[in-house]
Amino acid sequence: MKTEKMRPLVGVGVMIKNKDGQVLLGLRKSPHGQGTWSFPGGHLEFGETMETAIIREAKEETGLDISELELVSLADEMGSLEQGKHYVNVGFLANTVSGEAKIMEPEKCEEWQWFNLEKLPEPIFEGTALMIKNYLSKKIYQNKI
Repeated sequence: MKTEKMRPLVGVGVMIKNKDGQVLLGLRKSPHGQGTWSFPGGHLEFGETMETAIIREAKEETGLDISELELVSLADEMGSLEQGKHYVNVGFLANTVSGEAKIMEPEKCEEWQWFNLEKLPEPIFEGTALMIKNYLSKKIYQNKI
């Protein structure tokens, strides 16, 4: 694989908690991470702030309106380097959420479910696993799951 001109992409993700403290996870259908559970998220677009990107992605994917974002994770997602994918993931916690989660992009997500952080489904998407680890350890930046 040719790497001298390749650069990492910026991914954004958000941990959304309900009033019971459960987190929202979606079962991925897209080729990158297919069959894994992940937080809502996507790519940072040119000229877009990270907060604007995650608010947009959450609305596009789940129909939820989120606000009062808190930065909880920075991580290098490098588990798919052999496929030419390296992401710098920026993870937020949404402290305010309104609406009901629904499948807005059925080609990308099979279902949304709420889970306790202590009882998560398997397998977890690499970027989501890194964000959970950083959030629970209260360290914003760590690289290993």
